[in-house]
Amino acid sequence: MDLLVEKEDVWAASVEDKPGALAAKLSALSDAGADLGFIIVRRSPEKPGTGVAFVTPVRGDREVQAATAAGFAVTTTLHSVCVEGPDEKGVAAKLARAIADAGINMRGFSAAALGTKFVVHIGLDSSGDQEAVVKLLSAL
Repeated sequence: MDLLVEKEDVWAASVEDKPGALAAKLSALSDAGADLGFIIVRRSPEKPGTGVAFVTPVRGDREVQAATAAGFAVTTTLHSVCVEGPDEKGVAAKLARAIADAGINMRGFSAAALGTKFVVHIGLDSSGDQEAVVKLLSAL
């Protein structure tokens, strides 16, 4: 497979569960020039009235300063790998199978097909698993 496989830092921030809260955080990043490739936001059932936003990538001093000012920080417990390539039937299953066969447990797997390409963000528990998945999938 012709894949682009890269480690990525994931930035996370608490978000109030109210209209406009996410827009304010994303606008701060956009105003700093961030071109986010992935955003996922979830309510926090254990903390009513709040949610958590995860974004990537945040690059360069200006974006990092804006992210920090907006309450984002690089996660230290979530290690992520981004995989991009041509969309083919069963490609997500192939990637998941390769990781499983290597004995690596995923904490998250988010995928989308856009036209003739796909992108997958794979959440892992450790930097060692992150390194192993980059090496493994780069060899496919």
